[in-house]
Amino acid sequence: MTELPEPAVMRAFIALAPTDAAKDELAHALRPAYAAFPDLRWNRIEDWHITLAFLGELPVSTVHGLRRPLAALAAVRPSLELGLRGGGHFDERVLWSGVDGDLAGLHTLADAVRGQVTAAGITVPWRPLRPHLTLARARRYDTASVPKAAAGLDDFTGTPWRTARLHLVGSTTGPDAGPRRYGDIEAWELAGSG
Repeated sequence: MTELPEPAVMRAFIALAPTDAAKDELAHALRPAYAAFPDLRWNRIEDWHITLAFLGELPVSTVHGLRRPLAALAAVRPSLELGLRGGGHFDERVLWSGVDGDLAGLHTLADAVRGQVTAAGITVPWRPLRPHLTLARARRYDTASVPKAAAGLDDFTGTPWRTARLHLVGSTTGPDAGPRRYGDIEAWELAGSG
């Protein structure tokens, strides 16, 4: 992920990122969908991530207060073996690829991350963890493209990979921010990933 200039308020989340090889493999599988559905709003490959905790819009100082507890958490949490598999959609508007592998470990890590965030005094909007990688969104008038694109991933099974880092990610918000871009605020090596 890329570096972002720092605003006073940012939208933040904590995530894992697939390896470049895993992303390239999925992007190759998506080539027919890219060609068939150019009107979908495709996420940039460098922004693909698996969200563990969505924090919403917070003051930058609050987000920076998470650095120490997340660094400590990453230092003791083992890396996970995950893979990307198949595709699906939420409400015929959001296209995603599924996540396979050590899902129990992924849920345990997400619970630990949410615990650190709550201990830091941040209220995390509760959402059940549904491990996925968001790939694209449909425009309001288009409810047919996403299910068709998802069907094109039915037989996709990516090569397993090990998570390397825990990412604290931010994006700018507001009318002058331009297109949303994600960037690492900081990332920490997970135990056993080096």
